[in-house]
Amino acid sequence: MLSLTSGQLESWLVQYFFPFIRIGACFMVAPIFAARFVPARVRLILAGAVAILVGPLVAVPDITPFSIEGVIATIQQVIIGLAVAFVLQLIFDALAMGGQLLSNTMGLGFAFNVDPLRGVGTPVLGQLYMILVTLTFLALNGHLRLIELLAQSFTTLPTGTRGLGPEQIWNVVAWGSQLFSGAVMVALPGMTALLVVNLAFGVMSRAAPSLNLFAVGFPISLIFGLIIIYIGLPAVQGTFVDSLQLAFELIEGLLQ
Repeated sequence: MLSLTSGQLESWLVQYFFPFIRIGACFMVAPIFAARFVPARVRLILAGAVAILVGPLVAVPDITPFSIEGVIATIQQVIIGLAVAFVLQLIFDALAMGGQLLSNTMGLGFAFNVDPLRGVGTPVLGQLYMILVTLTFLALNGHLRLIELLAQSFTTLPTGTRGLGPEQIWNVVAWGSQLFSGAVMVALPGMTALLVVNLAFGVMSRAAPSLNLFAVGFPISLIFGLIIIYIGLPAVQGTFVDSLQLAFELIEGLLQ
């Protein structure tokens, strides 16, 4: 007759519960997984499936689940998962912010659409960039790379009361500058080109004051903006790939 003791049940709970918390916290915020069109139940099921696969490979910590150490360990797993997801999410937000800056410059600041990833209104150009980088992320197997790093993290950063140190947390905070630097890298070439166009309009207005630049300038700026966007798409994709590589390197450093 099969008999189970309370110690065995607690050991199984610890073996699968802490990996589920870390993976689930990451999937609730990470790009693609945390999209609005992905139901929360699907994320929980996916996190549970990955935790079941990773659980047997995890060293079981000597922690009672419902003790003070268990609560601290649970909080640590949540922080680790959120930090990993935060690093990746900033790259996508940087592209959306860069698209918004470029939209305001070329006259598309009022052209908003519903972002399917977040369910909020975003400029159409920012949404175009989001679709581009999302497809690039999936084509490069970024989602699989994320799951692989989470699985390896239980070896390099085992479950327990020890989590991210002050230096690692500061690295995550400093990574927030990527939101602005990435947005500027995406929008600066187009904004510079459109600035030249606006300067040309200023010269034309001085040479021909009777010319109605409000009727002529907007379509010309829009046409030049679309041309600049078309020419700059490979550069946007290259910037995203470089930022993604830096993000994965930072995640590897956090999980050591």
